[in-house]
Amino acid sequence: MELIARYQQGAVGKVTNWLLGGIVVLGSVIAFFTYNTETDIDNHTNYVLAVSGQQPAPLYEPAEITSLPAPVQRYFRYTFNGTPKPYAAVEMTMEGDFRRPQNEGFAFTTAEQTAAINRPAFVFSATTPIIPGVWARAYDAFYDGQMEMKAKILSTLTVVDERETPVLNQISLRRWLLEAPLYPASLLPGGPVTWEAIDQYRARATVSHGGMEASMVATFREDGSLESFAAEEDGDLNTPYHGSGEHVLREDYRLVNGMMIPHRFVISRMAANKIYPFWKGGIVEISFR
Repeated sequence: MELIARYQQGAVGKVTNWLLGGIVVLGSVIAFFTYNTETDIDNHTNYVLAVSGQQPAPLYEPAEITSLPAPVQRYFRYTFNGTPKPYAAVEMTMEGDFRRPQNEGFAFTTAEQTAAINRPAFVFSATTPIIPGVWARAYDAFYDGQMEMKAKILSTLTVVDERETPVLNQISLRRWLLEAPLYPASLLPGGPVTWEAIDQYRARATVSHGGMEASMVATFREDGSLESFAAEEDGDLNTPYHGSGEHVLREDYRLVNGMMIPHRFVISRMAANKIYPFWKGGIVEISFR
């Protein structure tokens, strides 16, 4: 009996050692791929910052906005307090609730974004929990007219890997426009965006870059703040990614570096006149450079 007990203890010890060894190996693999994923994101971010530094964004000049549609003029007068510095890029962190494509439930998510102000270029990355101890790390990068989109479970197992196509590049261009109220100098005359009048509260914004164009309709509040951007065509709700979304609601404007910046948002898919939110949150920190 004593020999049997010793054998059983030895077997349990071996299994335990195997399990511990497996955990160490798995942890090392995840650490390795996490490092690679974060390096990819950092490289994209550094490139966006580099191209943004090639020229500053347009400056707010009251005399230069008088030919714009009336609601756009109100927006710029509301947004710019004085003459902000000629910033070239913006960096921000966000948090909120995110719904993965083709899912209904939301999960708390943290995110980071870096965008060029003077040209359409950005990097967005986010971390979303799936189940306890398991997360998804995703990022979108768009510059030089081309996009890249990835999502990885545990920052390791790739589940979304989309690269440049004419459709995705155009969607990413629209994504930069949809986010533009966070870096409003990009919407000024002299930049890549032009404006077309619709009525006293709406105007169409069109961004042009690299032979592509993307448009959204802006709706403005009575005080001049930009309430929403909306696409004029339905989105494809069956894609494995949200892309730019087709609608964004912006609220909670605060003064940052001489500009009124919205700090709360709801970004949604939109089709058949129905809105399906997928990213509801707020700005935690934002800085211009």
